[in-house]
Amino acid sequence: MSTVSPYGSWKSPITSDLIVSGTVGLGQIAIDGDDIYWIEGRPSEAGRSVIVRRTPDGKITDVTPAPFNVRTRVHEYGGGSFVVSAGVVYFSHFADQRIYCQTLDSQPEPLTPTADCSYADSLVDRARNRLICVREDNTDKGEAVNTIISINLADCADIQILTQGHDFYASPSLSPDGSKLSWISWNHPNMPWDGTELWVAEINPDGSLGKKNLVAGGLEESIFQPEWSPDGVLYFVSDKSNWWNIYRTPLNPPLLRGEAGIESSFLAQQEIEPLCEMAAEFGLPQWVFGMSTYAVVSESKIICTYTQQGKWHLASIDLATKQLTTIETPYTDISSVKARGEIVVFLAGSPTESTAIVQLNLATNQLEVLRRASDLSIEPGYLSVAKPIAFPTENGLTAFGFFYPPQNQDFAAGPTEKPPLVVKSHGGPTAATSSSMNLKIQYWTSRGFAVLDVNYGGSTGYGREYRRRLQDSWGIVDVDDCANGAKYLAEQGLVDGDRMAIAGGSAGGYTTLCALTFRDVFKAGASYYGVSDLEALARDTHKFEARYLDGLIGPYPERKDLYVARSPIHSAERLSCPVIFFQGLEDKVVPPNQAEMMVEILKAKGLPVAYVAYEGEQHGFRRAENIKRTLDGEFYFYSRVFKFELAESVEEVPIYNL
Repeated sequence: MSTVSPYGSWKSPITSDLIVSGTVGLGQIAIDGDDIYWIEGRPSEAGRSVIVRRTPDGKITDVTPAPFNVRTRVHEYGGGSFVVSAGVVYFSHFADQRIYCQTLDSQPEPLTPTADCSYADSLVDRARNRLICVREDNTDKGEAVNTIISINLADCADIQILTQGHDFYASPSLSPDGSKLSWISWNHPNMPWDGTELWVAEINPDGSLGKKNLVAGGLEESIFQPEWSPDGVLYFVSDKSNWWNIYRTPLNPPLLRGEAGIESSFLAQQEIEPLCEMAAEFGLPQWVFGMSTYAVVSESKIICTYTQQGKWHLASIDLATKQLTTIETPYTDISSVKARGEIVVFLAGSPTESTAIVQLNLATNQLEVLRRASDLSIEPGYLSVAKPIAFPTENGLTAFGFFYPPQNQDFAAGPTEKPPLVVKSHGGPTAATSSSMNLKIQYWTSRGFAVLDVNYGGSTGYGREYRRRLQDSWGIVDVDDCANGAKYLAEQGLVDGDRMAIAGGSAGGYTTLCALTFRDVFKAGASYYGVSDLEALARDTHKFEARYLDGLIGPYPERKDLYVARSPIHSAERLSCPVIFFQGLEDKVVPPNQAEMMVEILKAKGLPVAYVAYEGEQHGFRRAENIKRTLDGEFYFYSRVFKFELAESVEEVPIYNL
């Protein structure tokens, strides 16, 4: 029989110690011959990212020795930090951002000079014995210079710029015969989900590129993941139909040479062919390098993943008939698809399973879990399963999210009590939350909290039109959707409308602070490295996001009025509820002063406020002790604000003005 106890006071086996000790982050996947490689982010090793190798006999070993940390700072968010070819690994080391070369029986050796450069999205051009990669050069003062370069592996001082002149580059891809290179580029103020261009060039005998030819894309078309098939067809994802769908070029199309100059048109639009037009997303917002939602298995087949209404599906596409066939799996979140022969490897998770590296054998249709993010075994009676919900929001529109009711097999609340609610506002803001099991959410629900994870207007997975709801409206649409989601749950009698909190990180932290400042729905909040001053963000952020706000708010300084009006820092007198702030002191995306200014204002107002800062952390927390401190700290803060007793002691957080 369940013990009757107030919501929030339930004792849970899902502790912060359990979460940080038994969990790793799983990232980039690569296949080399019969070996499978991936990245593991390890909170227990101060957040170090390690390349791991699995051989066909099932043996899993670390490739990267301590203290090497496989992580690049290109665009600050990184990704695409290693490549492996014929048993040789090339990776970026976070401490110095140099590329290192390592064989499986040797120590890493540096390839690139100690100049102030970072590298990402590498590929090995074996015919020319070189690496091709994206380089971000911060040598000179001012904005970084991004290019695609080659590095001669026989003479690493021989570095050649292959293409330059655009603000950003990504996804270099070599044709199977090595004769052509494709890539994506874009310019300020666009972000890669706004508008990008897909280019192709022939490679000259000396390794340089010939005339650069535009394939697809533009200011209002987002291109994602160009990839060549074995027979020389170039595939890519485009959202020109409103949905990120897969397209292809003709087989070995001729390059057009009609115009003088470096860059010319490549194909007439009618020559580009959609594979299967669907109201579904086969692409993702390219926040990091190395993302993949499909893999070309052969000249006749693609394995892909796509999302509809927040759920991801695995499928195959027959390239002759363009027929899509769904592959049944137990997963609702699938990404990082890679293939070699009959073997497909991907990241996957579900509402009851944490993220895992999963292998699919196409010959037998057998699924095998190679590595789980967490090996923790938690009884289902403690797990809250995500429930997709749609709810009404402003202007007669609908927004989406995942609702998690409280769940703990050992406890129940009184018959008239409603649970407190935490609304989660994801980062980005151009991103999405998923239904995959998240132990940090289960931490809350197993203690008696309800959680609403919102895919507010501007989130991905619902088409370009939904994504563009945030155009010029950041701090309005996202805030309305979070507030309306909370009010909807309260009106349905599912949560206590007087005990609703909102929490978010980065852009989600901005949404959180706006909701607390400009709306009167929430009674408390938690900002994780959140934005409070839009002007400061516009003036003091890295190149990748330097013009992001042009589309979300308006051009700066021309529309300074909007930046001031939508900055919580300038309307702090309207904020009248307790807030806790968590901040990394080495954060270059949202510098610490963004949080510190708000803390001082709230202290002066006499509002309960707490500030927890971490040495050595950047944008997001990677160290086990800090992840633990943050989880317990937010929970402790709410226990004091909402006045419930803790079932077990946690480290207290100093709270001013309580």
